[in-house]
Amino acid sequence: MTKLTVSRPVDFNDYWAAVSEELASTPASPEIEAIPIRKTDFATLYGVRLSSIGPYRLYGYLSIPKGRGPFPALYWTPKYGSVLEVIPQGTENDVRSRFVTFSLAGRGQRNSDQPFAAMFPGLLTVNIDSKDSYVFRGIVADSIRGLEFVSTVPEVDSSPIVVIGNDVALQAVALVGKASHVVSAPALFFETLASATRTESYPLEEINDYLRLHPSRNEQVAQTLSYFDLRSFAPLVNANALFMAGPAGSSLGPEALGDLASSIPGGADIYASQQSSYKDGLHQEQWIASKLGFDGPIVPAHWR
Repeated sequence: MTKLTVSRPVDFNDYWAAVSEELASTPASPEIEAIPIRKTDFATLYGVRLSSIGPYRLYGYLSIPKGRGPFPALYWTPKYGSVLEVIPQGTENDVRSRFVTFSLAGRGQRNSDQPFAAMFPGLLTVNIDSKDSYVFRGIVADSIRGLEFVSTVPEVDSSPIVVIGNDVALQAVALVGKASHVVSAPALFFETLASATRTESYPLEEINDYLRLHPSRNEQVAQTLSYFDLRSFAPLVNANALFMAGPAGSSLGPEALGDLASSIPGGADIYASQQSSYKDGLHQEQWIASKLGFDGPIVPAHWR
């Protein structure tokens, strides 16, 4: 395991312990309702409402296969975008016959947008000058709440739970420890300030926009982001991990993420994006299938 050099706040553990305590004192109060129009021959879909810190009411989609369980689970943490899908676009619907699936909208995303509706771009910098009110403090908590929920679904075999998403997926797995596997595509919280200076692409360009508007807040922004840097979470991950990196040579490419991956106990696999949803998606599905002992992945017909 590589020991990364990172400016980890001395109260990093206390900061996140406070979030965990706030979650523990907030009943999840799940409300589950069948969605008949999304029912198939092989799975039943439910809408789920949960409470996270705040309290804040969240919405997610839970799909349960028909037949005898328990089943392995796929959990998609809140993505960086407004729309919540049952399963991500491009994913073969038949995965719902093999897995319990759960996708969650974090605060601000559609269906979880009362009282707060997020702007894209813009979400990345909401209250970023305060570590205690930064919007992602709540979104990470939302992601943990989702993982806690899916691990308690009676039809879930708790030993294989795969968490899939961006930086938030890795953060949730590090903090809650209920997942067996995690697939993370870092985009927001790996050396954020330094990475932002090397790009004009969103979402990191949101950081540049914010600091152009508020140049005197650089220090506060840096302090807040230090509590979210993936380098501080990686040593806490106790799951098989796959990093979906950017293309080779990019700021989030496999070379940049190498030390991050090796700082995870047991190591992690890194995949360099081929800038093809087909090739990248196929690799991810093959990795999950192989790790869970299936003969092959369930993928769209045009990927076979």
